[in-house]
Amino acid sequence: MKLKALAALLLVGSLGVLAGCSTPSVITLKDGRQIQTTDKPKLDADAGFYRFQQLDGKDTTINKDDVLTIKEL
Repeated sequence: MKLKALAALLLVGSLGVLAGCSTPSVITLKDGRQIQTTDKPKLDADAGFYRFQQLDGKDTTINKDDVLTIKEL
């Protein structure tokens, strides 16, 4: 019984640490649309695009010239 409790506690602690690592953000585009992301968008400076994952799990890229602001939630 102690082993199950210890395993459950370890699992909950691990998930808490992983949840603390993500930085959900909102991208506001110049046309007024807003896109929520699961983590902070990464800029690919060579290509000129931000890469991120939307809340529904889709990987997405947006031209950096279309972005007005990026705010962490």
